[in-house]
Amino acid sequence: MKILLATDGAKQSNAAVDMLKRLVIHDGDHITVISVVDLAMPMAMDIYGGYLPDTTEFEKAAKENATRILAETEKSLRSQLGEKKVDIATELLIGSPESRIVEMADEIKPDLVIVGSHGYSGWERLLLGSVSDAVVHHAPCSVMVVRCPSE
Repeated sequence: MKILLATDGAKQSNAAVDMLKRLVIHDGDHITVISVVDLAMPMAMDIYGGYLPDTTEFEKAAKENATRILAETEKSLRSQLGEKKVDIATELLIGSPESRIVEMADEIKPDLVIVGSHGYSGWERLLLGSVSDAVVHHAPCSVMVVRCPSE
């Protein structure tokens, strides 16, 4: 089985990683873990000079954080899987999370995409959108949306 797991390091993504414990994973299966860095941000414009802020440090920090998240997720998966011979690959992507997840699914053709759900509703959903909803509607394969257990 080929699995594409998208993570942003939030507790919802960690719940998606934990869900893999419940799936039957066999030797020879392949898990691709991705984290998408969305560098789109509103640009503040000065009415006199057209000020564009330097985003170099923000971009560097975002990429370092995503790289750390990928490493931690891979370590957690390897710990969960124990002695099983499962190929785990990680990849840092740049762009819109919903688009990049679907593009990666189109590229690697997984059997299953696993994403966490932030559980937005109402105004939050309208303003922030729903990555999981977009992936469910546009991915070329089955999608498992994992919610955090009630606290």
